[in-house]
Amino acid sequence: MTTRYLLLLLLAVPLMPAQAQPFTAADPTRIALYPQQNDLRNTLSLSGIWQFKKDSLAVGEKEGWQNGLTEARSIAVPGSWNEQFTDSRDYLGVVWYQKETYVPSAWRGQRIFIRVGSANYAAKLWINGKPVGIHEGGNLPFTFEIGSLVNWGGSNRITVQVENILKPSRVPTGNVPGSPFTNFPKSNYDFFPFAGLHRDVWLYSLPAVASIKDITVKTNFTGTTGSVEVAVATEGKASRGTIVITGQGKRYEAPIRLTANAATATISIPDVRLWAPEDPYLYQVDVTIGDGKTLLDHYTLETGVRTITTTNKQLLLNGKPILLKGFGKHEDFPIFGRGTAQPVIVKDFSLMKWVGANSFRTSHYPYDEEFMRMADREGFLVIDEIPAVGLYFHGDTNDLAQRQAMCKQYLNELITRDKNHPSVIMWCVVNEPFPREVSVTGGPGGREATPQSIALFNELFALVKQKDNTRLATLVGVMGGPMEWIGLADVICINRYYGWYTHAGDLAGAAKLLAIEADAIHKRFNKPIIYTEFGADTYPGMHAEDPEMFTEEFQTNYLKMYLDFAQSRDYIAGMHVWAFTDFKTGQGIIRFGGMNYKGVFTRDRKPKAAAHYLRSRWLKKATL
Repeated sequence: MTTRYLLLLLLAVPLMPAQAQPFTAADPTRIALYPQQNDLRNTLSLSGIWQFKKDSLAVGEKEGWQNGLTEARSIAVPGSWNEQFTDSRDYLGVVWYQKETYVPSAWRGQRIFIRVGSANYAAKLWINGKPVGIHEGGNLPFTFEIGSLVNWGGSNRITVQVENILKPSRVPTGNVPGSPFTNFPKSNYDFFPFAGLHRDVWLYSLPAVASIKDITVKTNFTGTTGSVEVAVATEGKASRGTIVITGQGKRYEAPIRLTANAATATISIPDVRLWAPEDPYLYQVDVTIGDGKTLLDHYTLETGVRTITTTNKQLLLNGKPILLKGFGKHEDFPIFGRGTAQPVIVKDFSLMKWVGANSFRTSHYPYDEEFMRMADREGFLVIDEIPAVGLYFHGDTNDLAQRQAMCKQYLNELITRDKNHPSVIMWCVVNEPFPREVSVTGGPGGREATPQSIALFNELFALVKQKDNTRLATLVGVMGGPMEWIGLADVICINRYYGWYTHAGDLAGAAKLLAIEADAIHKRFNKPIIYTEFGADTYPGMHAEDPEMFTEEFQTNYLKMYLDFAQSRDYIAGMHVWAFTDFKTGQGIIRFGGMNYKGVFTRDRKPKAAAHYLRSRWLKKATL
């Protein structure tokens, strides 16, 4: 037996259903409503210090580690294990997390759930040593009902096995033969493959007799009258309910009758206050259900009344043209890695507002739910993206089928989770898909869109429109990629690095190439164009009398060239600088210190000269 074959067997172990234990796949419909504390529902955060143990030989499940960890060490949740330990930066194999907790006795008689905000990449869950469920795919939550396994009056052991092994069959991809990325670890994308429990873990309870399972809010307006359609899905024996919308000191109410655990009502709001970046006004939607005599459950969320449409040249928010000014960014911070850090969320929005931005893309995965709620409150427009980065359409057909299935799962989970955020104006189904032999430097390569790839993208766009017909759908095209792919989208979104990866340092030549290409794209598709990435690596504090690559002066001139070009074309609807901050990458010869330095802020959020330039430009409201 060859060494390579033995290695493949070891890598396959975490995905095998060891001992055929009855694990259940997570149900995406359970993540629609974030856990909420009120008089009928309860929440208990399990974030904090957990026990942690690496399992490099993937023997823990066979040896019964789910029944208790020995020789474990402490780890913070949320957080990436790669940043917390000096011996685990590049480790992506199997690990175990464990936490002991009591379930409050007052919850007895209610339905008990656990919700894991994000486990990268694949997870298995046990409660008190009993198998509960599995979930594949990071950056989105999963939930399981665990009431039958709770030890009332005693401590409960919660155990999560996590692994982030890079594979061609996964989304995002890794260890891809012939990949244009030559980094270590061998991800097929240009950011670090952080691993761990990255977001909050919650226990929560729901009323046992009946509960609200999902709420879907769709908004519109005619003249000065707003329209809010609220669809409610329930579980249990409730027969009726009420939807109440409050805002601007007024209250609007509609009764509902539940048929087959579902009901829909539309409420009109006179003199509606529309949600927009300059006035992100949020109405409160409160849904209650009962049996006619008793209140059984209620849930409250916020919504903004707004519409998003396009012409052949513009994005229209509430029927008026709007220019997207902002960034691609990452959930990335020293020590936390990709783990949620609430002060960093607040700081990022403060800096984006300081610089004059009004939008961002969740590159290249869904962000924490608190980030999305902040976008609602702060008035930011969001292109919400699944982790479909580094995809390709040649090679093993089984890998391709698995990746397509994962993309559909991600879209299903993302739209279920984020469909009520007024900040979300667009769903992105993929970032920079690769045709065969494409050159990331813009050099010659295969540029044809195969019928197979077009069919797969059409499947994803159809799924988006089926689940949400109120928002736009897009994909983000790579330099050198097929025009046929980007033409499938409602809005043309492209990443371009002329003047950096090609025509290096030659900004005049890059500007000419931008103009020729953009005019041709718009003529062909007659749709608005957004540049979702453009940028230049800039080492903080590096200067030159005559601007040259890697200096702060060159970055400023580079961004100015792109923005001046965009200002000259009325069909360019937005410009997202790559990137908001410097961020961690794998090791490679083009990534000094394992960092991408294209940020206009440093990784710890200090401004470079380009940030001051953008502030001086973008605070002039009408300009890109």
